[in-house]
Amino acid sequence: MQEYIQFFQANPVLSLAWVGLFVAVIVTSVKAAVSKVTNVNHQELTQMVNKQSAVVVDVRGREDYKKGHIVDALNVPLSEIKNNQVANLEKHKSSPIIVVCDAGMTSSQAAQLLIKQGFENVSNLTGGMSGWKTANLPVIKSKR
Repeated sequence: MQEYIQFFQANPVLSLAWVGLFVAVIVTSVKAAVSKVTNVNHQELTQMVNKQSAVVVDVRGREDYKKGHIVDALNVPLSEIKNNQVANLEKHKSSPIIVVCDAGMTSSQAAQLLIKQGFENVSNLTGGMSGWKTANLPVIKSKR
């Protein structure tokens, strides 16, 4: 125990960084456990679309969406979700919705916002479009 105290006294910045990371891990773990948003991988997404008629919502910008997106994905940028402009999703309120972005971080935020707006079954694609493309799954490019 004495060695720990000496280390903390000799390295205050490193010690604070370690404590900060420890707190961040705890907070993230608690948030994930309490969250109503589930994380799904690309295999689960495919099963949900095929068996449960899940709706894929791509929250990336229009240009990124045009460069490549999941088949039949709806493009609703995060800014529209933040401004509660989700009229084209209203008919899917009780359907399973899977939110997609580039890496899975922005979509997690969008999924939380959709839950707050009354959507019942919202999931987040782990790894986002990067993971989808890495798995060599089909991507559609828009011309418009």
